[in-house]
Amino acid sequence: MTSTITLPAGFAQPPPLIPRDTLLGNPERANPHIAPDGKRLAWLAPDQHEILQVWVQTVGRHDARVVTADKSRGIQSYGWAFDSKTILYAQDAAGDENFHLFAVDLDSHNVRDLTPWEGVRSEVVASSPKFPSRILVALNLRDRKLMDVYRIDLRTGAVELDTQNPGDVAGWLADDDLIVRAATVTTPDGGTELRIRNRAADPWRTLMKAAMEDNLTALDFSQDGQSIFLSSSIGTDTARLVRHEIASGHETVIAHSDDADLSNAMIQPTRHVVQAAAFDPGRMHWTVVDPSVQADFDAIAKISAGDFTVVDRDLADQTWLVTFASDHAPARCYSWDRAARKATFLFSTQPKLDDAPLAAMKPIEFAARDGMKINGYLTLPLGAPPSNLPLVLVVHGGPWARDSWGFNPYIQLLANRGYAVLQINFRGSSGFGKKYLHAGDRQWGLEMQTDLSDGVKWAVDQGIADPKRVAIFGGSYGGYAALAGAAFTPDLYRCAVDECGPSNLFTLLESFPPYWEVARSIFFTRVGNPGDPKDKQLLTTASPLFSAGKIKIPMLIGQGANDPRVKQAEAEQIADAIAKHRGSAVYVLYTDEGHGFVRPENRLDFTARMEKFLADNLGGRYEPMKGDRIAGSTARLRVVGAPPLKHQN
Repeated sequence: MTSTITLPAGFAQPPPLIPRDTLLGNPERANPHIAPDGKRLAWLAPDQHEILQVWVQTVGRHDARVVTADKSRGIQSYGWAFDSKTILYAQDAAGDENFHLFAVDLDSHNVRDLTPWEGVRSEVVASSPKFPSRILVALNLRDRKLMDVYRIDLRTGAVELDTQNPGDVAGWLADDDLIVRAATVTTPDGGTELRIRNRAADPWRTLMKAAMEDNLTALDFSQDGQSIFLSSSIGTDTARLVRHEIASGHETVIAHSDDADLSNAMIQPTRHVVQAAAFDPGRMHWTVVDPSVQADFDAIAKISAGDFTVVDRDLADQTWLVTFASDHAPARCYSWDRAARKATFLFSTQPKLDDAPLAAMKPIEFAARDGMKINGYLTLPLGAPPSNLPLVLVVHGGPWARDSWGFNPYIQLLANRGYAVLQINFRGSSGFGKKYLHAGDRQWGLEMQTDLSDGVKWAVDQGIADPKRVAIFGGSYGGYAALAGAAFTPDLYRCAVDECGPSNLFTLLESFPPYWEVARSIFFTRVGNPGDPKDKQLLTTASPLFSAGKIKIPMLIGQGANDPRVKQAEAEQIADAIAKHRGSAVYVLYTDEGHGFVRPENRLDFTARMEKFLADNLGGRYEPMKGDRIAGSTARLRVVGAPPLKHQN
């Protein structure tokens, strides 16, 4: 089936430019969490130096205070410990992704690095209200390739080995007693093995296995520990929410959709009962499975427009924190009193955008050249005739991820600058069943790329896009797709923007961080094995580096110097190859960034360069950058070949 877009007859004047830093700078507030005892709220907000910190306020009082003091990158991820007086947050060094876990004692104001080992990555495995001052954390302390589980005492900082990785475990799951009872293993053929044990002293045994094509994810144990909740596509195309009885192997399907995989499971954290399941074929919808929350869901749905998620709750389960996502408005956060059935507005994440001229994002679908149905989203600029527009194809990363409906500041910036914006969930994207996902196996640069080309053709055939003014932009896999588009279909795009995209699949697959070792077989199965001579031609054909001589359009390339996934060499070698073949590129290196640009100064710097680059090549609007870089940015610039030509009609 192919979507047909109805184009309105009239149009108004373009809206004013929305300032870049309003869209892409720090939020005013974001990511609320409530203390387990329900007495305090926390959120992220910038401090006086515009660095994101954790703030805490007593419920019902006006005593908000900043409780962290990060000096550079800002805090992105945090949460409460079950003692209701400790904030836990993760932070790495300049984007190296070796996250340390920090604890903030709100009584003493002491901040402690719980995992103070250089080059060691931490991942929180579990916490439990039964043990409020203890957590389980995975660390590759013993072996950089393997994540063992350690017990950490929040009062003393003591760290003790709990469960040793036998050499092939990729993930762990603990029960409510903080006993590690499930282990997820990625098998050599790219499949999944789920191991189980009844007690910490018992040996591990295989509970079930899934083939490479299947999704199998352990979510939680039941309260009695006799069952495990799974996301599973075994025996069906889409991943369902399943209850698996450990002793008998009997399974009960709790919730499913024929159109999409399970995207979220709401499990009551003390009773360990599944309450609702979310599926997202184009817009997210909830299936309520616990009648005790049906009235809550019905009432919450009426609070605000958009798709909502319960992001946190107190231990008494009386106060929920709810966030509403919209395509043309910033997220809105509420506190929900279950007893009173009353919502209290907390904040908009970016209130300066509440009344801004933001564009709607519409789900679309089209048929690829082989007939496969491909879905995505289209955003049209306000105040312009919706035909023959300059188009920016924005490609998501992953690639085993997806685009979703909702507010995206980059999409809004591009639409505000006068571009139609197309996002495509190409084959290989997750969320739409295993056939859709695995149709992308070993198709980097091949059918995954032709889906993008077919999407551009669809937009042209619909009359939306000017075929002579199309750009491709993306980060991570999306950056790879931008390079591939420039190298493999050089006549389709007018210009391309690559952010931390790999250019050589051989060097990409050989340089993953050590803690990805146990999951390496997934890449070898789905992309290709650089150690297998039979895959040499496949990986050579799919690597833009080896077709750099065909790149004849201007390129903008952004890279973080400390990226552990897509190393700096990926950007350097494609820039060198473009120079060798007398092409044109602007290469920007950020010396204190990793995989993507976290610091607002760097994010704004690269976006300012992209705005100008697109305007020069496609003819859209842009907000000029003051000076040669955004203040505070660490941008290092290299210009390859002649600068891109100004846009010509």
